[in-house]
Amino acid sequence: KMAEKQEEPSNTQNGEPDNTEEGEEKKKKKLKREDLPPFEIVTGERLPAIFFKFQFRNVEYSSGRNKTFLCYVVETQGKESVTSRGYLEDEHAAAHAEMAFFNTILPKCESSLRYNVTWYVSSSPCVTCADRITETLKKNKNLRLTIMVGRLFMWEEPEMQAALKKMKSAGCKLRIMKPQDFEYVWQNFVEQEEGEEAKAFVPWEDIQENFQYYEEKLAEIF
Repeated sequence: KMAEKQEEPSNTQNGEPDNTEEGEEKKKKKLKREDLPPFEIVTGERLPAIFFKFQFRNVEYSSGRNKTFLCYVVETQGKESVTSRGYLEDEHAAAHAEMAFFNTILPKCESSLRYNVTWYVSSSPCVTCADRITETLKKNKNLRLTIMVGRLFMWEEPEMQAALKKMKSAGCKLRIMKPQDFEYVWQNFVEQEEGEEAKAFVPWEDIQENFQYYEEKLAEIF
């Protein structure tokens, strides 16, 4: 960090008077950025295409894919309907994206409203998150949740299977993403290069087989 600071030409060298206030501001900004915790929940409008192509890929062995990307559509029905969308990503050292959704995006459900929530997630929730989803759905009868997942996470584990079954019986719809669902995410949640025509979604080679593979596994669990 020090070396970097020394290389920055100060305004005086450019023949301008050094405005100390501006310098202070810059320092503050720098500080702010470095103060951020190493893991944070990132919410954004659209996620970078490279993340999508890697994280959402419905491969059988998901090595290196230790983040969860959660794209959400929240439809709130009251006197008027309001739809909001965005995405969350996490690093698996902090709160998982599923938890973060309930902590930050939808911390409380107003009893007078109905919520239709759809998630498009790179992989299905872990046991802890599945339990939290189950509890949240039991508590809020006015909340409908559909989770579309690219892959099933640790689905062979009996504990995981039990957690997914509980989630289902609490009213959660769990679905494996079909090629069309990946395309929907690509069009609605992935950054397109500015000034270019929106790039068409290019399905990867084994997208259909992998979808069928996971769909069979899910059917066996349920």
